[in-house]
This record gives sequence, structure tokens and C-alpha cells, in this order.
Amino acid sequence: MASQAQKVGDPRPYHHGDLRRALVLAARRLLEREGVAALSLRAVAREAGVSPAAPYHHFKDKSELLDAVADEGWFELDNALAEVAARATDEDDRLTEVLLAYVLFAREQPALYRLMYDVARNRKALPMMAHGGDETAYSRVRASLQVRGERYTDVDVDLAIAAAWCAAHGLAEMAGFRQFDHLKTDLGGERAFLAAVLRRMGLYRPPPRG
Repeated sequence: MASQAQKVGDPRPYHHGDLRRALVLAARRLLEREGVAALSLRAVAREAGVSPAAPYHHFKDKSELLDAVADEGWFELDNALAEVAARATDEDDRLTEVLLAYVLFAREQPALYRLMYDVARNRKALPMMAHGGDETAYSRVRASLQVRGERYTDVDVDLAIAAAWCAAHGLAEMAGFRQFDHLKTDLGGERAFLAAVLRRMGLYRPPPRG
């Protein structure tokens, strides 16, 4: 997966077109350079090359701006996972590759990733789970957890998805620990290390029916 940072947008000042989009892109550049503490409507306006009052045409306050940035992050993550899921042909590999793409997204854009979760904590449903339909990454992960010839309850599958999500989230948080450097060397790099860890977790399968 290509670095998501490459998709943040043109760093030149805003001149015309979609002002809301320009402000979100400016906020993402600031987020990557200076962190969430640097994000204010005034700072984003300066980064976008517009007047201090311009952001208020689209965002009533900083909270709405952060919501918009986080929503864009979830949208990009959802698309990245859905693309990976669509390419995979083997059921086991599909789940591992989807979770690997998740971890790589988090590793490549840690500031955006943390903002996405900070904003999501007070929502009733995570954006990736709330989109609905059969083409979202959430739906594809759910489908990959269904075992052919068996019927699991919705609770079984939802718990398995929660386990898979927690496994990927925990790995994303800990993958940078120096204690794992020797494993990355032995396995041939970070991506191989991450995939190997995910394959060994085995926590996200629905329990076998007796």
C-alpha cells in the first residue's frame, strides 16, 4: 500500500475551488508536521492561504474540523482495506492481508490514526462499521470470518471481528517497540514481521461448534 501521506494534497496556498476540501487538506498537513495541538481554525486558514474568517463558512469550531479530518481518515482506511480484501482469494490470507493493511495505515500515519480514534470514542458506532452495505471493509472482514458449511450466531461473528480489530490495533500500537527489531531482521523486514504476528494470533476466528 502506498504511503497515505502522499495523498494529503497540494501544499500550495488555496486559490479557488472547494474551500472545505482545501481546509481539510491544510489541517492534515499541519497534523502531520506539528500534531493535533497545532490544529486551530486560524492556523488551518493560514496554512490554506485564506482569511481567518473563511473556515467558519464550513466549520463552526475546531471540533467540527477535527471530525472532518477524522472522517476522511476512516474513509481512506475503509477503501484501503476493501481494496486488499477484494484482491485476496484465500479466506485465511484475506483476513491477514486486511488486518496487515490496517496496521500499515496506522504505522504510516500515526497522528491521523490517533485523531480518528480520539474523535470516534464518543460516537455510537465507528465510521468503518456504520457505513453499511456489502462493499465496506467491515462487511468484507465479517464475510471472511464465516466458515463454509457452518452457521455462527451474530454474537459469535461480532466477537470475532472485535478480536480481530483489537489484535490489529494492539499490533499497530506496539509494532515500533525496539524489542521486536531482531524479529524484523530475522523475518526480512517490518511487513513480514507484522504478517507473521497476525497469522499467529488466531484470536479472531469464531469458536468451533461442538
